[in-house]
Amino acid sequence: MGNSNTLFGTDGIRGQVGTFLTPALALQVGYSTGAILRQEAAPGSAILLGQDSRTSGPMLWAAIAAGLTAAGWDVWHLGLCPTPAISYLCAHEPELAGGLMISASHNPPADNGIKIFDARGHKIPDSWQRAIETHLAQVHPSPTTGWGTIYPQPDLLGTYERSLLEPLSHSSAAGLRGLHIVLDLAWGSATRCAPQVFAALGAQLTLLHDEPRGDRINVQCGSTHLEPLQSQVLAAGADLGFAFDGDADRVLAVDHTGQAVNGDHLLYLWGQELLHQGQLPDNTLITTVMANLGFERAWQNLRGTFVRTPVGDQHVHGEMLKRGAMLGGEQSGHILCRHYGISGDGILTALHLAALVQRQATLHELVRQSFQSFPQLLHNVPVADSEKRRHWQRHEHVRHAVDQAIAALGEQGRVLIRASGTEPVIRVMVEAEDLSAASHWTSYLSRTIALHLGTASSPEFAPA
Repeated sequence: MGNSNTLFGTDGIRGQVGTFLTPALALQVGYSTGAILRQEAAPGSAILLGQDSRTSGPMLWAAIAAGLTAAGWDVWHLGLCPTPAISYLCAHEPELAGGLMISASHNPPADNGIKIFDARGHKIPDSWQRAIETHLAQVHPSPTTGWGTIYPQPDLLGTYERSLLEPLSHSSAAGLRGLHIVLDLAWGSATRCAPQVFAALGAQLTLLHDEPRGDRINVQCGSTHLEPLQSQVLAAGADLGFAFDGDADRVLAVDHTGQAVNGDHLLYLWGQELLHQGQLPDNTLITTVMANLGFERAWQNLRGTFVRTPVGDQHVHGEMLKRGAMLGGEQSGHILCRHYGISGDGILTALHLAALVQRQATLHELVRQSFQSFPQLLHNVPVADSEKRRHWQRHEHVRHAVDQAIAALGEQGRVLIRASGTEPVIRVMVEAEDLSAASHWTSYLSRTIALHLGTASSPEFAPA
């Protein structure tokens, strides 16, 4: 998030269960979150609590719920659900003062995390995160009265599902009838409702990893591993496929030829449709520093305004609110459309992109007509020392290497170096019109960072 918090990263609290994220910490986070919501005079009388399918979820849920009820809040237990369901319901249920989602998103099964939302369905601001961390560090007397109660509310998920269906059910188009779609549900949150909503719109479905298996969530599947989806789309002769991450707040696609389609193209295609409908104020798209340069130039050729933020959907969301923009997102497939939702929503995005394909042309053809991506290479350089990661700019040799690369590429490329907010790595990204130039400078910068800040090695990198 680019903040000074030690507990919160770029998307809530996240780490390995049992070492970083323990039941004791979860209990404290629940109690401190409840206390800060009281201090901020949050409306409502209850907190919504949901989770993905990870095996550590029930343990952490019990600890967080205990903390929240100890702080005097009632807890509404939604159970297995997508993260955007928490966001949507917080904004539409008056009794809710906020919500917490237990998920580590696209991370492996051994990790888990906590995402916190306010009563508007927005992720809590940096100031609230700092207040929670401050509260955690203090000693507080245990309450003796005024405890909250836990209420199971699994049926609330139907409210969220109806919000996904309504805009497409009332359109003049034929829903998704006639489309054969493969869904990779990543053994996670999308198993709870994605098949139902796609089927309700008439799609023919082939499902992958379609049970809630917390021990296998994201393992060689989902949005971080598209190979199973690509193979199944080709084998089934499907029109397209979508792969979700563990908590279904992001999605990537595969066209009928097996070609992967990332968030840049999904955002462009949806944005182009909304622009032609006059639904994008000032023709503005909000995205991040990771968005491809080819995407930026194509959007500008449409006379659109292209705004970049730091990586993280909360930065995208904040800039959207600031500018009054209605569409934004990330290359990773985390896309926010304020016409229909509150936060990034993989299922919502997939439904609208499938409907676009049903109305216009194959996804392959739509992508072909959109823009040509610049070669973009990414490499994660292990840097164990957190101070070195956060302050890499202070190292003269690294800074000089970055300046060299920027000068050499000029207007024909970009360089982005950033410390990860979720892993002990420095991320190196280089894109250029010429692949050999991108390859050269990615290698040079990665080796320089490894030599001076991490463990010197021969880095391997791959196209984005």
